[in-house]
Amino acid sequence: MKRALLAVAITVVTAASAFAASGKVNTGCGLGTVLWKGRADSSVFSQALQATTNQTFGNQTFGITSGTLECGTPGKVVQNERLNHFVRANMDNLARDIAQGRGESLDAFAELLQVPADKRPGFYAALQSNFASVFTSENVVVAEVIDNAVALAN
Repeated sequence: MKRALLAVAITVVTAASAFAASGKVNTGCGLGTVLWKGRADSSVFSQALQATTNQTFGNQTFGITSGTLECGTPGKVVQNERLNHFVRANMDNLARDIAQGRGESLDAFAELLQVPADKRPGFYAALQSNFASVFTSENVVVAEVIDNAVALAN
């Protein structure tokens, strides 16, 4: 048992010097990165300390979605949240505008979906002619409306 432990220790020390020479920090963002940032020297030990702290507290996902802990919030997350909120708040107006093929709600919806301005008339016509495919029932949910509209945008 002692020999196996010694072999692992020698392997870690040997690998540490190889990784330390590269100077690459592989821990990403999270609480460990924030806590040990000033003490980080890009060694394997320092990176292992950061990664272990990140893993122990399971906070990288939180940091990524919230834009905290030195993580950037992905633009798509923010954009999708705005889109979901807009459709939830304007479901009736959006249905009316899609049925008409024009309107402020439809313009805002296309903007949030990032449909290029030159392609919007075709997008509006596709939504209007496929209204029943977008609003599949009276109880349709926000995600389904968005997914159905995106399918027509492509």
